[in-house]
Amino acid sequence: MRSLLRCIALGALMIVLAACGPARKSVFPPAISIQEMTVRPDGQWQLTVRIQNNSYGGMGFSAIDGELRVAELVPVRLHSSFDLDIPAFAGDVTQVRILPTAEMTAALKAAAAKGSSGSVPYAVSGHAVAKPEQEDKPRDFPFHGNDWLSPVPGIANTWR
Repeated sequence: MRSLLRCIALGALMIVLAACGPARKSVFPPAISIQEMTVRPDGQWQLTVRIQNNSYGGMGFSAIDGELRVAELVPVRLHSSFDLDIPAFAGDVTQVRILPTAEMTAALKAAAAKGSSGSVPYAVSGHAVAKPEQEDKPRDFPFHGNDWLSPVPGIANTWR
């Protein structure tokens, strides 16, 4: 009778432990920022957008959708589709083109007139679509960030 109870207890313990499965890695929203911005001859801005994966596991990023606000002016849409696999705690970049408003262009020109001491604040917000490595479906992750764009000395129409 005792050996039967031991076998039942051992079997139950094995079932409980098998249900635990592998440990899941923590997943956090990414950080999105502008690494570089170039004013193109046609007036569009070519943005090099940096995506920083802040999660403990790799993630496959497929899109960002949000807005870019420069100098507290009316924001413009920031949207791009791509395919980037970013390892844990690493970053990568993607290119995004936007058409700025006339006010945004004027704010940039006013800052450029100040030379290397000129800068313009910006803010990005929205969501990034990514699939964590341990999940089956992609999901939306919110992002919010702000920083400054300053002209790059010696490189015309380029800001960092």
